[in-house]
Amino acid sequence: MIIGFVLIGGEAVMAYKTIPGTRRAQKTVHWLLHLIALLAGVIGIYAVFKFHHESGIPNMYTLHSWLGMITICLYGLQWLLAFFSYVFPGAEMSARGSFLPWHSFFGLVIFFLAICTAETGLVQKFIFLGLFRDQEALIVNFTGLLILLFGISVGLTVVLPTT
Repeated sequence: MIIGFVLIGGEAVMAYKTIPGTRRAQKTVHWLLHLIALLAGVIGIYAVFKFHHESGIPNMYTLHSWLGMITICLYGLQWLLAFFSYVFPGAEMSARGSFLPWHSFFGLVIFFLAICTAETGLVQKFIFLGLFRDQEALIVNFTGLLILLFGISVGLTVVLPTT
């Protein structure tokens, strides 16, 4: 689920630059994709806790689990703040304008935190499975590189000006 969280969240981050159409259509795609990503993340967290409980594995003992919990909590908080600032009627335009740079900045920070969480999860799986020089190790390493390159491309899409 974390890969879906990262991919859909990345697409949501890029929605304003990559979705042709009106600003309203871009905004709708942006927050709907973020909602789908948030739901995927929550389902993923639930599945992990359920699996750990059923297997007798302790929870929250690795850097990956800590980063994952921080990421999903911040993502949810960011989504709620944005929903009540931009989607739900009643927020003043001046408040929206002053919140926008912080929303964009922390959105990217949270996205890169999700990338770090995915990467640490791959390393953790790599170590737990004892992978070293077989085909599975190559698949895990290439997956990690692809996630990193996706994160970089999302960051570039956000910071580069639209032509």
